Amino acid sequence: MAAPGTLRRFLATAWLITRKDITVEWRSREIIYTTVFFAASCILVFAFGFVKDGRPIDDVASAILWIAIAFSGTLALGRTFERERYNETLQALMLAPADRPAIYAGKLAGILLLMLAVEAVLVPLVALLFQAPLFRQPVLLVALLGSGTLGYAAVGTLFAAMLVRARSRDVLLPVLLYPITIPVIIAGVRGTAAAMAPDGGEMARAWVSMLVFFDVVFLTLSLWTFEAVMTE
Repeated sequence: MAAPGTLRRFLATAWLITRKDITVEWRSREIIYTTVFFAASCILVFAFGFVKDGRPIDDVASAILWIAIAFSGTLALGRTFERERYNETLQALMLAPADRPAIYAGKLAGILLLMLAVEAVLVPLVALLFQAPLFRQPVLLVALLGSGTLGYAAVGTLFAAMLVRARSRDVLLPVLLYPITIPVIIAGVRGTAAAMAPDGGEMARAWVSMLVFFDVVFLTLSLWTFEAVMTE
């Protein structure tokens, strides 16, 4: 009987933290507007460089999409935990009688929802500007974006929380985050390119399986190390 009670407590704590982050962001809309504007600006700059005579370079759309996701995700992570630092919210959560992994899960869910909301704007924009058939296989596209974003956000949430008190956190976050998440970004790029190909469904599913594997590894390691990292 203890296990169901522990799980309920874990989920309740994670949901409270996620709901808090969603409520704060809904009232200010600061991070979502900033992140969408930054990501859209990146895509527009790339569009001027990689689209010539109305024709984009082959397979460039998938790479641009994931670069924009990575950059905007880094900005969202930095701004979210900057808010926590100003209000000492994260420190208060760590002092509360709550499971540390549940705190991590709640913060991760909030970041994940924010990134997915940004991607809902980026995908149609990339499809339009680069004339890319991103919606050729919508189920595979959703699977690729969901699993890739989860893997990226899992590592990013851990590092952003770890660096919340560091003076050079804005520099250290991408320095630590990008080398670890390069496999996720590569798998996302190749999987998205395969999903746009007429006969690339099988290859795209293979990349989704790889992203799911990364998700399991990153989530397990992050949940396991979060308490030790934050205690230090």
